[in-house]
Amino acid sequence: MLIKTFGSAVFGVNAATIIIETNVDRGAQISIVGLPDSAIKEAQQRIKAALSNCQYELPVRNITINLAPADIRKEGSAYDLPLAIGLLAATEQLKAEQLEDFIIMGELSLDGSLRPIKGVLPIAIQARKDGFRGMIVPSQNAREAAIVSDLEVYGVENIQQVVKFFEDPTTLSRTVVNAREEFSQKLNHFPVDFSDVKGQENIKRAFEIAAAGGHNVILIGPPGAGKTMLAKRLPTILPPMNLQEALETTKIHSVAGKMRKEDSLISVRPFRAPHHTISDVALVGGGSFPQPGEISLAHHGVLFLDELPEFKRTVLEVMRQPLEDRYITISRSKFSIEYPASFMLIASMNPCPCGFFNHPEKECVCGAGVVQKYLNKVSGPLLDRIDIHIEVTPVSYDMLSERRVGEGSEPIRQRVIEARKVQELRYEKKSAIHCNAQMDSKSLKEICVIDDAGHKLLRAAMDRLKLSARAYDRILKVSRTIADLAGSENIRTEHLAEAIHYRSLDRENWAG
Repeated sequence: MLIKTFGSAVFGVNAATIIIETNVDRGAQISIVGLPDSAIKEAQQRIKAALSNCQYELPVRNITINLAPADIRKEGSAYDLPLAIGLLAATEQLKAEQLEDFIIMGELSLDGSLRPIKGVLPIAIQARKDGFRGMIVPSQNAREAAIVSDLEVYGVENIQQVVKFFEDPTTLSRTVVNAREEFSQKLNHFPVDFSDVKGQENIKRAFEIAAAGGHNVILIGPPGAGKTMLAKRLPTILPPMNLQEALETTKIHSVAGKMRKEDSLISVRPFRAPHHTISDVALVGGGSFPQPGEISLAHHGVLFLDELPEFKRTVLEVMRQPLEDRYITISRSKFSIEYPASFMLIASMNPCPCGFFNHPEKECVCGAGVVQKYLNKVSGPLLDRIDIHIEVTPVSYDMLSERRVGEGSEPIRQRVIEARKVQELRYEKKSAIHCNAQMDSKSLKEICVIDDAGHKLLRAAMDRLKLSARAYDRILKVSRTIADLAGSENIRTEHLAEAIHYRSLDRENWAG
């Protein structure tokens, strides 16, 4: 008897429907074909134990299971449940009439219970595209799948519930999630606020500009000056995500297995802060079974690299292409996968190994040439890709003990949102550009027009700071953002001067 069940395979952040054909005839052998990996080949042992412990029979017959299309490699334990259901249907222990209406995915435990799987959201999106009525997944994944409209999602605890459902559909309740309501409820939930920061008004200003234009930032200052504290509060002033951005971000976290049982949709911009011992594969993604890295998990959010010179140089250099192109391609001999990586980079570092170079009160104990050697750990090409360089100085005791509360995140955020609205109108005909930081060369010439006084100022800055052509572009982009925050249609000299100030920590100038 031949039975077909349906599963799904995840490639990158997208999915493809897999037809699982189960044929039972005379003999005494179980074969799984169609390019399965080791986890799928081992599934027959898990299925045999699970069915036995749930009082189902696995007759001694010749069982052939084909995973089609047969030329696509299938990976992981999520095929356990559709394989088991196909076996039960092929041996007439389960009604097969409705099997073609559902995508079934889940990992089996030996007692028949189900474990959560990765990549449920892209699977659910593809299931709706392919016209399936619904999905049956482990209960831990049900809310995540249920945000896809026009798709019936049923969360199950064990294989018995699946069998009973196909006999009587009323035995399971459909999981229903209102995606827009869930999204709107969590938009503004932040445990931190810029009002917690004492002083540092110049850093707040730099972060406001960065948030308004989507610019990358590097902070240089001594230990305890507040670099990490400031960076953690950046997401509180970024514009709220729209529903499309939330879905894109959730898909990546779903594929990486980062979704919790209670999560359905990521509605707050992600903040990722990997340790400096991270490998280049963990940062950009990849591996023998490719997975998204930290730069993709920070998609539409913030990637914070604390103590930047302590990261391995190879790790930092692999970020060059994603910073420019906003995606990363993982290539293997037989396939390539593309992960989105549109993130804001916030980096922080000490000015020298001891941390007190240029400190107003403490003396640096580093020897001659040590400061420059330390800064050389971060390459010039990478620094060129960071729009705003700013020095963070320690906060005085009088400022720390002051009771006056500084400006909170909400008013700053409102100014950022207004500036982004201006940019949305400006780039509404350019699908690949959403903010000033993403401007290409052609758009830069059209939009960032400066007068003669501005050209004179910029020429002097380029000569004095020995800036590259890429730094020239960055200055123009930042000055355009400053003008947007000021409500100015044109880039004025004061906007350029402030933007140039944010390049003053380039290595050639800063270390003397």
